[in-house]
Amino acid sequence: MLSKKLEKALNNQIQIEAESSQVYLSMASWAENQGLEGIAGFMYAHSDEERMHMLKLVKYVNERGGHALISDLKAPKTDFGTFQKMFQELYDHEVFVSQSINDLVHVTLEEKDYATHNFLQWYVAEQIEEEALARTILDKINLIGNDKGGLYLFDRDVQQITADSAAGPAPM
Repeated sequence: MLSKKLEKALNNQIQIEAESSQVYLSMASWAENQGLEGIAGFMYAHSDEERMHMLKLVKYVNERGGHALISDLKAPKTDFGTFQKMFQELYDHEVFVSQSINDLVHVTLEEKDYATHNFLQWYVAEQIEEEALARTILDKINLIGNDKGGLYLFDRDVQQITADSAAGPAPM
């Protein structure tokens, strides 16, 4: 059984994951309107992934005797200026989500809820990957600067990242 404090914290994380999905969906739509199909595909896939993170939390809260709440969401912005600024926002958002997950893990320790602590380790590992991917993308963006040819190749590279992640891990 979840403590009320932990249930509230998990419901807060559900809202953050739902809003993350909306943020990336808005980024996808913006990129698509800019003709950046690879980036749009990456963002659409990322939006779906964040929704799955939310659903996993919803099911966990309900399975543990809590009540997962589906709340209002803040509308995401719809214009990102440049693809560079958009990816900086993506990175900053992932850092924010990581901090939120860390705060949630801290609550599990305070509440001595080791089952939830164990459950959240998947999110901790996932955020390490998310931040690393965003940082790698930002590094590539900084390399190309304002080079249009570089942007074309970058858009194709990001499309390949989406295709690779959709295919799953490579067989050993």
